[in-house]
Amino acid sequence: MTYVVTDACVRCKYMDCVEVCPVDCFYEGENMLVINPNECIDCGVCEPECPAEAILPDTESGLEKWLEVNTKFSAEWPNITVKKESPADADEYKGVEGKFETLFSPEPGTGD
Repeated sequence: MTYVVTDACVRCKYMDCVEVCPVDCFYEGENMLVINPNECIDCGVCEPECPAEAILPDTESGLEKWLEVNTKFSAEWPNITVKKESPADADEYKGVEGKFETLFSPEPGTGD
């Protein structure tokens, strides 16, 4: 089992999760984070830290797409281990549905 980041992170990218991860398995895209499922140790400390409730265990039904997204982009984006400032408009996008299809960027972030 692993945890995955879902589209609730898109344009929110709060990064509270990054600080608590004991194995540094978060990777930064331009407007969201992902978890490398091969590095995640299933400790679960990141899930309650996410203000957008974007992190879920992959055992929940319907998360196959997010496991694929996290696997793909964690291989392409830089690792992030230090919390940065969230986007200024993050709160405006919190709770918005369907952000991946309309707002997601495949571009990498800057990482650490």
